[in-house]
Amino acid sequence: MLESAVAEARAAGFLTYALTFDPHPSRVVGGDNPPPLLTTLERRAELIGALGVNRVFVRRFDAKFAAWPPERFVRDLVVQTLAARRVVVGEDFRFGAKRAGDLSLLRALGAELGFEARVHAVASDARGTYSSTRARDAVASGDLDEACRVLGRAHSVTGVVVRGDARGRTMGFPTANLEAISELLPPDGIYAVEVDRFQGGAFVPVGRGVTSIGVRPTIVDGGRVGERTIETFLLDLDADLYGDRLRLSFIARLREEKKFASLGELRQAIQADVELARRKLRRPER
Repeated sequence: MLESAVAEARAAGFLTYALTFDPHPSRVVGGDNPPPLLTTLERRAELIGALGVNRVFVRRFDAKFAAWPPERFVRDLVVQTLAARRVVVGEDFRFGAKRAGDLSLLRALGAELGFEARVHAVASDARGTYSSTRARDAVASGDLDEACRVLGRAHSVTGVVVRGDARGRTMGFPTANLEAISELLPPDGIYAVEVDRFQGGAFVPVGRGVTSIGVRPTIVDGGRVGERTIETFLLDLDADLYGDRLRLSFIARLREEKKFASLGELRQAIQADVELARRKLRRPER
């Protein structure tokens, strides 16, 4: 849909604006258990901009805004604020309080207020419609191939590197421990990932890695398994990353988390994980 809007805008000599909301509407009107996020606002804007959109307009979504009737949504936001000449939406688009506005109303308001409404077909495949729900279900179940089909990219999460207990370094596999992750995580297990680092105002690739998500059942403290951690061993980089922001893109699930009989067995398993990750992440020759 965005690619279509960009192409139309360029042909007509217009700029392309993408409208999005923050916080996610489900966190305001979605009840006590809103769905987890697939992207942060920052990542969403980055992905939209990569498609050629000139500007991302972020409208704060709160209870007051959620109560706007469809007519006000169009008059105040689409016409007065965005000054839209053409509006491209998906065929399942609804707007205004309680999703009362539909495509017929959008077209009618467009004819009255001076913009043209265009409808883009919903993308789908043999399994059904591409949707955020389908993508979340795939990530939550660890089906990374399905998540990539729906999203058009590998699912990723972003966090800040904090100090851990340095146990990985003593075993020969120093890890970057991530916290402050707001996106949906796949289930506990071991993953092959690609890693980006925030530098100079943007995320840039820094390498590939093996990420462990879980409670590290082989490593116990006082007979108790530790808290859930997200740790990444970078395959070809040993650098001081404390305080840095990293983005992990999940490429392949290598195995489930497992308790080993000894640290020696764990070390052997990690080495096998590294070798398998290298194969999974091998880049084609150019």
